[in-house]
Formats: sequence, C-alpha cells, structure tokens
Amino acid sequence: MNTSLVWFTNNLRVNDNQSLTKACAFDKVIAVYCFDPRQFDIGDYGFVKTGKYRTKFLLESIRDVQKSLTELNIALLIYLERPEKVLPKIVQEYDIKSIFHQNEWTRDENEVIDGVRQNLESNVQMIGSYEQFLFHPSTIPFDSIQQLPNVFTNFRKKCEKYSKVEPPLPIPDKKEISNLIAKEVELPTLEQLGHQDFELDSRTAFPFKGGEDAALERIQHYFWETEKLSFYKKTRNGLIGIDYSSKLSPWLANGSISSRTIYNQVKKYERQIKKNQDTYWLIFELIWRDYFKYVSLKYKDRIFYLGGILNKSYEWANNSKVLDSWINGTTQEPFVNANMLELKETGWMSNRGRQNVASYWAKELKQDWRIGAAYFESLLLDYDVHSNWGNWMYNSGVGNDPRDRKFNIKRQAEMYDKAGKFQRIWLQETLFR
Repeated sequence: MNTSLVWFTNNLRVNDNQSLTKACAFDKVIAVYCFDPRQFDIGDYGFVKTGKYRTKFLLESIRDVQKSLTELNIALLIYLERPEKVLPKIVQEYDIKSIFHQNEWTRDENEVIDGVRQNLESNVQMIGSYEQFLFHPSTIPFDSIQQLPNVFTNFRKKCEKYSKVEPPLPIPDKKEISNLIAKEVELPTLEQLGHQDFELDSRTAFPFKGGEDAALERIQHYFWETEKLSFYKKTRNGLIGIDYSSKLSPWLANGSISSRTIYNQVKKYERQIKKNQDTYWLIFELIWRDYFKYVSLKYKDRIFYLGGILNKSYEWANNSKVLDSWINGTTQEPFVNANMLELKETGWMSNRGRQNVASYWAKELKQDWRIGAAYFESLLLDYDVHSNWGNWMYNSGVGNDPRDRKFNIKRQAEMYDKAGKFQRIWLQETLFR
C-alpha cells in the first residue's frame, strides 16, 4: 500500500489544491505543516519576520485546514521545527516515496526546499506545482520568462488575449482508508511563536479570522449577500470599514483561497448578477498579483537588492529616528501618520494608504526602501513576498513603474479623506487610548 506526503506551506486549503489532489492519487495520504522557527526570528532589517497579527491569522488558518483534512481522512502533522529536519524523518517512518508541495522561487523559500531535497534518499521524489497563479506559467504568451514585459499593461493585455484561466480543482474525494494518526497533534501557541495574545482593535477594517472557511464566507458576504462587488472599483480606495474592498488578500497570501477560485466566483457573479467595470476590476487586481509573482520569477533575488530590478543608484539614508517617527505616526504628514498607526494597531492598511506611506518613506524621507518593505513584512496580515517587494520597488523608483511617480500626500488626503474622518479615528482616538 503506497503512501504520499503533502507538504503544506502557503497553500492552506482543500479546494483547488494541486499538491493535495496529486497526493490523493495514492492509497494513503499524510499531510505536514512546519512552523519554521526562522520565520519567527528577527529578519535582516531588525523586525520579527512574522509579527503577531499574521501569526495569529496563520494559526487560525492551520486549525481550519486541519479540520478539513480530518474530514478527508488525512492527518495533518504539525511541527515547530525546520522542514529539512522534519520531512526526512516522516518519509522514513511511513515509507513515503513521493512528497507533493507548492513551488517557490524566492530566496528563503528556495533554501528550505533545497535543504529538504538534500536530506532525502535518492529514491524519494519531490513533486512541485505552481499553485499561486491565476495564469499558470504554462499558459502565459511568452516563449520564456525572460521575455516578461517590464510594464504591467503589456503583460495584462497579452494574457487577457491569449491566456486562459483554468477552472479550480474540486475538493478531493474522502480517502477510504483512514490514516488518522493516534497521537494528538497540537498547534503551537502564539506565545510559543514569540508573541503575546491580544484582542482585536475595535477600529480595525479587517476583523476576520484565518482559514478557508472564513475566506469562502467573505466571498459569500461581499459577492452574493451584499453585492458589494458591483461597486468594487468605485469604493476600493476607501479607508474605513470592512466593505470598501474585498479584503481577500490575507487569505490569498497564505493560500487559504486561490486566485482561480476568486476568478471563478467573479465570473459566476457576472453571469448571474451583474457584469461591469467594477467586477472586472477585481480580476484586474488578481492579474496585478500574478504580475508581481512573474516579476520575481524573472528577476529572482534582485527584488531584494537596493537598486531593485532596474539596478538604479539613489542616495538612500538609514536613520533610526526617522524610522521610529514613521512607524509610530509622528511624521509631519497626518495622513501618513494615521495609516501607519492603523498598521501598527491592526496589521491592516488600505491600498491607498500603502501607496502613500511607501512613497513618503522612499521619495520624501529618502530612506532605504527595503527597511519599509521589511516592516510591512512583519506587520501586514496579507504579506506576500512577491506583491510586497514588487510594490515597494514600484513605489520607490526601482521597479516596474515607467513613470516613477511621487505621491502628493496632502493632495491624496484631500481626495480620499476630505472630511478627515479616517485621520481622526487614528490620530485622536489613539492619542487618548
């Protein structure tokens, strides 16, 4: 009787999971997730790599996928240990010949996969799948990744014309042979991962839990119950409340839901409710997400270089007092301050806020943009290595912005927070908390 191992990373779902589907072709399936201690250490720029907000969201997501796998008669083993130490032991204990996992291509993730591979016997296969994309790499209309355009619009238009989004995979059938492992498998606590427990700030625009069930509930609410999707483009630059945008990015980031599932739901909505520029714009944003993944696939570690993918040379500063002021919302720009306090207190910031605070950090304060990117990595609920570093390069003049824009912060505040309501929520209420 053959047994496969599915190694979960940022694909924490049972719907549209290629690795899980492939693994389920075997008689028995065991799943594993490793809380890699390196991801909870201090990173290159002095911040904890995975801060408390994303850590709690991750724990909720693991708990949810564990429940879903149990219903399929698949055990999820959980370890607070490096994968390259854990996986070879599981392979040996259960006589596993095939490990199914999600493909990665950025520095830290690559090192882990290579470390696992080096510690396995030669007769054990590691089978990776590209599970993060809307447009699968085999379908994009470029002969090689090196031909990827450096301007998003060119990428989008060609993919929309020539590429097809494959339908999401269904949940695999329940395994007839139960391989639930007798020993109790417990999740680490927030404290074991280096953080104190906390209560959600009542002002948060993202009061949701992690996990695939919560992601699907959010789609049900935003698409089908309220039909807010019909107004997405008009409201997506909002700042206050849960429904100014889809808020799907945290679940997308850790793979609790796939971009293909969201795309499929948008298309269904367009057939059954309404098709307009607003519904298209959510797909437009999914394509942006794809684009940054392809940029990192093309340029590899250059997305972490000071000169970015353009290899541009600017005079960058690294001033700890300036950083402290930016983080704690005491700069000369109230709009920047309000957004930075929202991030600090909730782990969330709007798209409009992110662009403004990043532009201010890099273009006004002229500080090393990578420090800002690393701070976002630590704090953001929806941190995604490709989108985070791609957007930071873009806003800092070393990435994919052909116009090298600089935001007029006061003008932005006037446009998007004219009455100052958002700024009052964070500047006045935080002051008196």
